[in-house]
Amino acid sequence: MAMTKDKLGDIETTALQVRSFDADISLQEYKELVKNPLYIILDNLRSAFNVGAIFRTCDALRVSGLFLCGYTAYPPHIKLQKTSMGTIDYVPWKHFDKTVDAVKYLQDQGIPVWAAETTSRSQSFYDANYPGKLGLVFGNEALGVSRQVVEMCDNLIEIPQWGFKNSLNVAISCGIIGFSAVKKMVKQQALAG
Repeated sequence: MAMTKDKLGDIETTALQVRSFDADISLQEYKELVKNPLYIILDNLRSAFNVGAIFRTCDALRVSGLFLCGYTAYPPHIKLQKTSMGTIDYVPWKHFDKTVDAVKYLQDQGIPVWAAETTSRSQSFYDANYPGKLGLVFGNEALGVSRQVVEMCDNLIEIPQWGFKNSLNVAISCGIIGFSAVKKMVKQQALAG
């Protein structure tokens, strides 16, 4: 943690400096950076604000792709511009008319696709052994991941719930699972050498 000491009269203070600026990198330089082998697939999200928040998460994770499916908002969109805080240009994204097409697109490239959904067959995201490349599907705020998409997926994971509701906000879920997945994927790559 970067701390500086300042002397004010007879009292020494320690000031914590917070990074309050974006990375000093051009869009072209960013596009050339190696991306983490994670793809986020959004299945018919209703809220453009959630999609904008997920753009920010995808930028922070430096994902390989964000797939916006069905009626999920996609650029250009005024609500996305606002909530993504400028990350739209930094996140590689595609729109698919149908979520099943996005899932098939990745599976045809040999990339497993998992759905984040509470089912009788889901395993905790804590216990999952993440593959080297992965697509993660997050579903509609009210309805979850569509049944057809769930049945196509290679695995089902969930965030354990101990409260009254059976799920979290989709943008929060994407952040929790996304950061866990990237952490484990990076660790496995380091161990593989």
